[in-house]
Amino acid sequence: MTEIIHPFYESHRAAMEAAMRHRLDLAEPLLCECMQLSDIDEIRLEVMGEFAVVLTRMPYVGGTASRMSDFFMRLIGFMAISRVLRRRGLPLPVIGDIERKTYKTQLLTVPEAERLASGRQFMSPENQSLLREHAAKSVTASHQSEFPQDFVCDFVEPGPGDNFEFGINYTACGFCKFAARHGDEEILPNICGLDVDAYATRGIRLERTQTLAGGATHCDFRFSRLST
Repeated sequence: MTEIIHPFYESHRAAMEAAMRHRLDLAEPLLCECMQLSDIDEIRLEVMGEFAVVLTRMPYVGGTASRMSDFFMRLIGFMAISRVLRRRGLPLPVIGDIERKTYKTQLLTVPEAERLASGRQFMSPENQSLLREHAAKSVTASHQSEFPQDFVCDFVEPGPGDNFEFGINYTACGFCKFAARHGDEEILPNICGLDVDAYATRGIRLERTQTLAGGATHCDFRFSRLST
């Protein structure tokens, strides 16, 4: 039976594929250097083929009603890249380094003013209120029953002496669930490695001491504004 893409992701497929092609263009110099290649045409085809497979397996977690849908759409493609590069014999740390550098370069193609505005919006009291609501909803039995592959989290208020503005503890991770279902546990930490630069390019400091992928009980995200 032919696997199909969920209609929500199908409606965003063209944009996701364009982002993947752009990502591979940016990765080409790094891949050519470390793999001693003149071009990555074969790798490009292999990655896009793997991405087509990944798209059919992306879990639906609520579409536009869920902030986590965007996380899946932006980052799940790195599963395809990691799979292909791992099959071609690249060590995991090298793959992670290539992916971090590539993703940061891609993020920096967005104008600085736009990136920083996005960061201010994320740190705003209004968004913090939305994050509290999202966290409270994520732990309910009804939500977990409807979207079993979604993230589950708690909103963390700073205490006396804390140097962060707010935090999120992820007690269940959609990427961890995806990796467990499809045998990607080995490459999963590379996804976690993308977070710090993703927030830093928007003027946000992310501090994290542990992850579910690393065997902890939760991922402890702590957010504050970077000094300008």
